[in-house]
Amino acid sequence: MVCSPLEAGKVHETCGEKFLTVTPGVRFADGEIGDQKRVMTPAQAKEIGSDYIVVGRPITAADDPVAAYRRCVAEFCD
Repeated sequence: MVCSPLEAGKVHETCGEKFLTVTPGVRFADGEIGDQKRVMTPAQAKEIGSDYIVVGRPITAADDPVAAYRRCVAEFCD
């Protein structure tokens, strides 16, 4: 299910842990939130139950997209 990171935990409570969540609206703590209202960092999204995250502009608009991608992976997977 695609849901905000704020809703991922509730989805798992209701549908079970095997029900996968995909959460957009992921931003770095030191980044801009842009037009997003319900955002979390990669680490916060993982902590509350997001199985997969969607990260667009924080990577595509970065000065070094590869470094931004690696940072995102490190924050989500640690």
